[in-house]
Amino acid sequence: MSARAGIVVTGTEVLTGRVSDRNGPWLAERLRELGVDIAYTTIVGDRPEDMHAALRFMADRGMDVILTSGGLGPTADDLTAEVVGRFQARPMELDEALERRIAEILRPLAKRWPNLDMDAMRAGNRKQATIPLGSTVLAPVGTAPGLIVPPLEPGGGPTVVVLPGPPRELQPMWGAAVQTDALRSALVGATVYEQRTLRLFGIPESEIAETLRVAERAGIELGKLEITTCLKRGEVEVVTRYEPAAREVYEAFARVVGGRHADTLFSEDGSTVDEQVAASLRKAGWKIATAESCTGGLLACRLTEPAGASDYVNGGIVAYDNEVKISQAGVARELIERHGAVSAEVAEALAEGARLRLGADVGVGITGVAGPGGGSEDKPVGLVWLSVGIAGRDPLTHSVNLPGARADVRDRATTVAMHLVRRALGER
Repeated sequence: MSARAGIVVTGTEVLTGRVSDRNGPWLAERLRELGVDIAYTTIVGDRPEDMHAALRFMADRGMDVILTSGGLGPTADDLTAEVVGRFQARPMELDEALERRIAEILRPLAKRWPNLDMDAMRAGNRKQATIPLGSTVLAPVGTAPGLIVPPLEPGGGPTVVVLPGPPRELQPMWGAAVQTDALRSALVGATVYEQRTLRLFGIPESEIAETLRVAERAGIELGKLEITTCLKRGEVEVVTRYEPAAREVYEAFARVVGGRHADTLFSEDGSTVDEQVAASLRKAGWKIATAESCTGGLLACRLTEPAGASDYVNGGIVAYDNEVKISQAGVARELIERHGAVSAEVAEALAEGARLRLGADVGVGITGVAGPGGGSEDKPVGLVWLSVGIAGRDPLTHSVNLPGARADVRDRATTVAMHLVRRALGER
């Protein structure tokens, strides 16, 4: 059995949702890459008793390693090091070399802000340099050091890796942590996992549940695979983790998925539709432009998210008001008056306007009713028309009725648009 790990994310601001947790998912993926079985992730506030309870919960369930993030600052509510020291039954001690190192990091601040309370700064410095006896210190990336705190007795419980809260500090520090003997010895039981992702678009998640039953009836030993399915942004994601010995079992399962869902399985190698669209545009040497109404620029944002997107994106028009559709995207007024702003005709005109006015090879138009108001019997909330235009071809135009609140409709419409672009590029 592989080494097992848990993650404790600390901070009342994360617990209450004021700050989104970026560390838990990132650390879970890093553990997976190391072959560690991630069993739990929990978020607790800044109360010491809750942190201690979370550590105890994971220790009682046999975790080999517990990772914490947050609570390493100089203020009174930053108590993670102290809580971990008490949990591991290790007394706290001042590491004078660490104190001097943190002081050097803080020295420029004192020059920049001469009115700082230096006594308070020195007290905070000493607090951050007071660590559990026997810890391995991870050099600060900001001002907070990380720690690797083993159990007091070998085999007496989990090793706790204490990391800072800001991702820009935590992520490079994790790279240093995995190089230490202290963490390597705790993860000695790690195995090797392979992980594969299949992505489908245009089917409900329930169809994959039936596919799993079909695979079992065909004699495929699904018990050797850890399969999770997730509906994400209108796509079904099937993630399978397995040990190398089960590779043939996975391949048999993947063949069943491919056979049952040949028309909706768009990625067998884990690549996203965004990556596929970018790769197709680069390969063709084409540029893309957008004219968006109900999505308000979200598709352009999604297209330009990857580094290097200037290779294939020319720009976008947010044509929310009808007059802007006319003046900026070149939509004929008569089209809007005859068919309405939410129509196939206007979506096609938006796509053509984006392509011609922004000098692109591919144009995308989106118009719809995002809600919560504005719908009608003929054009209900959630109706979106999308079109992709390429010079010399008939436009590829499609409508969808998307469920959910306004944000869901807008976000899912961008996914539909990306898949429509993928289809259009595949037909060249």
